[in-house]
Amino acid sequence: MLAVLARLCNYKNMLISRAAELASLGRPASRAGDEKLRLRLFGAMEASAANGDNALPNGRKTRMLLAMLALAAPRAVSRAWIAETLWSSRPEEQARGSLRQEIHRLLNCLGPLGPEVLAIGREQIALRPGTTWIDVAEVLRATPSTPEALRLIGGELLADLGGLDPAADLWLAAERTRIRGHARAIAETLLEEQTTPDGMIAAAQQLLAIDQTHEGAWRALIHAHAARGERGLAIEAFGRCRAALAQTLDALPSDETRELLAEIRSGNAPPLSRRGQTPPRPLVRSGRRLGVLPLQTFGDTAASRAESGELAIVLAEEITAALAPFRWLDLVSSSALARFAIETRDETALRRAFGLDFLIDGTLQRVGETERVTLRLIDLNAGNHIAWVQRFDHAAGDPFGLQDRVAPLAAARIDRELQQREIRRVAQPSLSAAAGRVERDVSAYEAVLRGLGLMLRLERTQFLAAGPLLDLAAELDPDYATPRAMLASWNALLLAQGWAASPEEVRSRAIAAARQAIAIDPQDARAFTIAGQIKSMLERRHDEAMALYERALVLNPNLAMAWGFAGATELCRGDHEAAAARFARYKELMPLDPQAFFIDQGRALLAFLRGEFETAAAMAREIGEIRPSLRSIYPLHIAALGHLGRAAEAMELRRRFAHLHPGHTIAGLIAESTLARPADRDMLATGLRLAGIPESAG
Repeated sequence: MLAVLARLCNYKNMLISRAAELASLGRPASRAGDEKLRLRLFGAMEASAANGDNALPNGRKTRMLLAMLALAAPRAVSRAWIAETLWSSRPEEQARGSLRQEIHRLLNCLGPLGPEVLAIGREQIALRPGTTWIDVAEVLRATPSTPEALRLIGGELLADLGGLDPAADLWLAAERTRIRGHARAIAETLLEEQTTPDGMIAAAQQLLAIDQTHEGAWRALIHAHAARGERGLAIEAFGRCRAALAQTLDALPSDETRELLAEIRSGNAPPLSRRGQTPPRPLVRSGRRLGVLPLQTFGDTAASRAESGELAIVLAEEITAALAPFRWLDLVSSSALARFAIETRDETALRRAFGLDFLIDGTLQRVGETERVTLRLIDLNAGNHIAWVQRFDHAAGDPFGLQDRVAPLAAARIDRELQQREIRRVAQPSLSAAAGRVERDVSAYEAVLRGLGLMLRLERTQFLAAGPLLDLAAELDPDYATPRAMLASWNALLLAQGWAASPEEVRSRAIAAARQAIAIDPQDARAFTIAGQIKSMLERRHDEAMALYERALVLNPNLAMAWGFAGATELCRGDHEAAAARFARYKELMPLDPQAFFIDQGRALLAFLRGEFETAAAMAREIGEIRPSLRSIYPLHIAALGHLGRAAEAMELRRRFAHLHPGHTIAGLIAESTLARPADRDMLATGLRLAGIPESAG
């Protein structure tokens, strides 16, 4: 055990680089000159034999099949999974038949290389280890000490293979996020290590080739040019930074970047120091510390227990890595906890030694052909109370698949559970109704939690009390992005609920707060998600909203709300299949979300637009029972009942809706809708008409 720990701890980037972990455990790699096939997956896909002959299949799905095998190599890929991913709308037998045809086409394209490169079984397919050079594999093996492979990144991963199937698009988006995140983390580390202008310029340019919106890299580039006396190039770099942020994120450079430019323009550029490099992660405002212990292992044999012991350590690291992008959490190194756990796993001792508030513990057990992971969240400040338990089962013999599945799901659910516990912990009267004053003896973090707790109830008096709390949080901590993001949401909901005295003023405040949030912290995935929601909901600029969601998912691919709101925006711009795929990932990450009523509206609307009126009505009814004051669910519910011909039920719902939205008409409700596709708006209008809603006022 000690030897395993020592080996794992030597890898500085284990928390951010799954590929580095795989390499440390002896992942096979093809050696230069030995490969029979060369694949380039960055940009438009390329495939060539060792002699240079083109080996790229003609069919796009055949290419995607080869790409799937390449991105999984050296692991085998299940035929069932490939069929479900490339033909998600077909019955299983038809999908498997289509897969057999694509395998045949791939073999024909590869010719004599086929049997040498491909290992094709009844249930699985794989690229034979050592036969194929893959640019992505080289990038994933890169580390800060061997970063040369980052130069292979020459465009978006599989840029020419989007749109084949919604399930394939979702998988491809996740792969792009994973690979880009790994490369960006290495490039960030390299930038942090630079001490000379030349080194900073080269490292910043490398990072910007991976992520053109990385403001820390732009700042480093601007600062380094100024340090070399190249004032004009520094100003030009600022212009390119501003253009990149505006085009991709509709955001402005942060105050820090603008202040640096002002100093350079005035001729008082600061000395070259670490200021110009990637900013460190901000201080955690919550003060709540969390650690993940290596899981306790059980197995049928001594060999299986030893194998599970190593996997348990890596799995703890994976869960810690998946939690790291949730910026409000203060995480303790899993390696440090693992070393401590050799002596004792006593929760009280761990709390004292590491200052922990919460601990993730659990077991890893192999039972026949199943690997079972059971995780527990322990509240160390509440008598070691077990606050949350979750079990995950996975096929034995696929350790990387187990890590890939368990870590994201665990991180998403732990984040939400901890947030709910924190809201309950700080909940207390926050607004003096008599005096109309907000209590000021709270931290910004506590004010945000109290405000969020009041917002989520959607009861008017309490909801209105949340606004001053969020204003107070922003005042107490001007460099804290979360209060601005929450203020954007609060103002948007104030507008949607019809509680805004000055709608245009409230709309402007929501848009401004969202922009401020991402300017304050360009690494906050929640801030980008809320900015995307505002962009879609209030500005009706759905394509720009999707760019903000994609940025959020690059920063934190396990943020369930980003997947959910992205699904709602896909629905608004008329792509129902893409919306379904996004919603599916949201539900996979968060099957029992206490805040699901926000995103379940979108899922109900998707069912409605597919003509599944019974399902839409049932979902809308459930949302309305949980949050009867949620005004936006009523038009959908009423329209679904209209299509179903349930006039009496629709009439009762219309009566309740009239109290929330007096004088509503079809024209007004359609004008409020964010649906962009005329056919979708017509379907909603028809349902409202059948339910008896008047066409227009008067």
